[in-house]
Amino acid sequence: MIVDLAKQFASQGLVVVGVSMDDDSDMNLVRRFLVRHHPGFPNYRQKPGIDLDAFYPAVNPEWHGTMPETVFYAADGHIVGSFVGSRPREVFEQDIRAILATAATAGKSAHTVGSSN
Repeated sequence: MIVDLAKQFASQGLVVVGVSMDDDSDMNLVRRFLVRHHPGFPNYRQKPGIDLDAFYPAVNPEWHGTMPETVFYAADGHIVGSFVGSRPREVFEQDIRAILATAATAGKSAHTVGSSN
């Protein structure tokens, strides 16, 4: 769904970045997903051994590590929305449209970062 939404809203300024928090044992699944779905946006992996107590608040001070986490950032880097857990496509679309409308009014592009695992 995120791959489709990234393509759907790219021309309006949406930028999506994926961050995988998967363990080493699950990386083959992540690689297969990326090969199969060709997301078209950058995907990063959290470094093994990273201090998660520092990582979570750096991504979103309100986040406590529950997955999946979706964070919406404005072009200037401030958080304009977030949620934990999965949501129906309509919720994502509504949030994306609202952020893009606000960004268009301000003359800036919007960004979203989603960590799905």
